[in-house]
Amino acid sequence: MVKPESPHVISLCPEFIVPQDGHEKQDCERAAVKRWLLQHHGDYQPHQVTFLGDDLYANNPLCKLIEETYEQYFVFVCKPSSHTTLYDRLTSSTEVETRQERHWNGRYGEIWSYRFVNQLPLRSGDDALLVNWLELTITHEESGKQLYHNSWVTNHHITAKNVDHLAKIGRTRWKVENENINILKTKGYNLNHNFGHGKSHLSNVFFSLNILAFLAHTSQHLLDTAYRILREALAVRRTFFNDLKALTRYMVFDSWQSLFEFMIEGLELDVSPT
Repeated sequence: MVKPESPHVISLCPEFIVPQDGHEKQDCERAAVKRWLLQHHGDYQPHQVTFLGDDLYANNPLCKLIEETYEQYFVFVCKPSSHTTLYDRLTSSTEVETRQERHWNGRYGEIWSYRFVNQLPLRSGDDALLVNWLELTITHEESGKQLYHNSWVTNHHITAKNVDHLAKIGRTRWKVENENINILKTKGYNLNHNFGHGKSHLSNVFFSLNILAFLAHTSQHLLDTAYRILREALAVRRTFFNDLKALTRYMVFDSWQSLFEFMIEGLELDVSPT
């Protein structure tokens, strides 16, 4: 679960891509996401959420499922190579709107150019879902060099007022990779792409425990002042983890709170409210 401008990623229950009982076809991401939605969509049904995904998920059956069955929203990457019908209609459309902004990134100016249009068919055929398309291109103000480009489809209605926000939502998908998966792989959780353990479910169990640990740490960072103070002081996760392991190897604490207070006192950190 991600949010623009927030550095935190809330891990959700995973759905593994594994052969399913009673199915002859090989399992795939599209089938797995449908199983995840069937099992978990009710947890978010009282709220309005937007599902994010890459081009693989921008397909008619899944988008219809999210919009019509679960009554939720999506912003999925949409590439010309896999959505020829949509881009053919886009080329001939006279209703494409544009918006342009200038941003300063601290070093140089950037030109953010948006294009968008509502109600294009996601694929050919009479049963094609009508979706709304938007594109963002970022160029260097002086040289004109393209720095970023992407396009998405969504069932949010797009206007000149919200196109920048919807593009920001689409780009936020990368937080899952950068601030979740990358941290699990390189910042002390030792998550490998494939653990290679066991013949049935052991590697999935290890992966789930890693996700659960990351979720617990993220929750503590959001809710526990002592934990947050320590993490700000011990900014490198490996250092923080190594300190925890060293202290709990030789000492017994009544609770995590007692451990955190001991560390705060030892590091002489200021805990007074600001």
